[in-house]
Amino acid sequence: MKIISANAPDAIKEQEMKNYFGRKIAVDASMSLYQFLIAVRSGPDGGMLTNENGEVTSHLQGMFYRTIRMLNDGVKPCYVFDGSPPELKKGELEHRRELRKNAEKLLQDAKDQENQEDMNKFSKRLVRVSKDQNAEAQKLLRLMGVPVVMAPGEAEATCAALCKGGHVYASATEDMDCLTFGTTKLVRHMTFSAARKMPIIEIDLQKVLEGLNFTMDQFVDLCIMCGCDYTTTIRGIGGVRALSLMKEHKSTEEILKKLDTKKYTIPEDFLHAESKALFIKPDVVDVENIKLKWKDPDEKGIIEFLVNEKGFQLERVQSGLKRLKAARGKSSQKRMESFFTVKPSTTKKRKVPPAKGKGKGKAKNSKKAKGKKAKK
Repeated sequence: MKIISANAPDAIKEQEMKNYFGRKIAVDASMSLYQFLIAVRSGPDGGMLTNENGEVTSHLQGMFYRTIRMLNDGVKPCYVFDGSPPELKKGELEHRRELRKNAEKLLQDAKDQENQEDMNKFSKRLVRVSKDQNAEAQKLLRLMGVPVVMAPGEAEATCAALCKGGHVYASATEDMDCLTFGTTKLVRHMTFSAARKMPIIEIDLQKVLEGLNFTMDQFVDLCIMCGCDYTTTIRGIGGVRALSLMKEHKSTEEILKKLDTKKYTIPEDFLHAESKALFIKPDVVDVENIKLKWKDPDEKGIIEFLVNEKGFQLERVQSGLKRLKAARGKSSQKRMESFFTVKPSTTKKRKVPPAKGKGKGKAKNSKKAKGKKAKK
């Protein structure tokens, strides 16, 4: 993001939710659920929201009300859920497990010391989205009439494929890898709480490439050099140095051939070629045959699930349903530009009369010429 801000500032725009009226947006569901589990909390200890049975409901509350907010602004979200992680991601997942173990130890130390601030900090680091929470979110979204897409691999890769295929206007995620997968537009902060008052950040991939003066292949190389989930990095090479090397050598392969190995040690598990292949041809849904449909909400089903099963307050859910029904009408409206198409002109071009004073001499001369001919 820092590289784009510094080298392709025109690619970044601040937006408001209402500016996406009538737009279809592919939302990275796992990223959103993770945000909800961290942000929607209760009690003095800052723990996750739970019902009377002790079941976590932060993810459902966040999904229900943030989705209504989007629909109320005329946005048409479809949520994309992760499938199986690629083999190359195993190293990153193992690294995350180690970080989680360390956070568990630090959390216990904070509890022993009764340090509330550290307890809140380290408990958030332990948050992960479970299979059950994913399944519950999918059930709720279907009851709300919002399309759910099950990605075979990474959700952000399928979001990008839906965007490239023209099914949606943009991909909504905090994961910058979505640009590397080729989404034409990336929007960040779309599922953030309105209370945070953070503008939506829209990034245009084509303008990123123009600002960097890179091809898409070169951009993918740059992203791998900066660091991604599928391979290690070369110690000592950060974003600025990676950009400088790419500007000079034009590809990762050339960089590796000419890199000063006395200064930079290339790890054996620096799998740049394998990572690049994954970014360029990821495992995604069949975008040619997919159909995204937004339907009327199942009000009885939502009350049964949220109120009777999950212990939500009936009045609050009914209030949400009123907003959801009103939003459904808005989301079915089209953007103004969709009513207009540019057609080629069928009218004949008008002859432009000569400017004053121009052409008069020629007319007089022609009359004189005719007179001379007549005399002859």
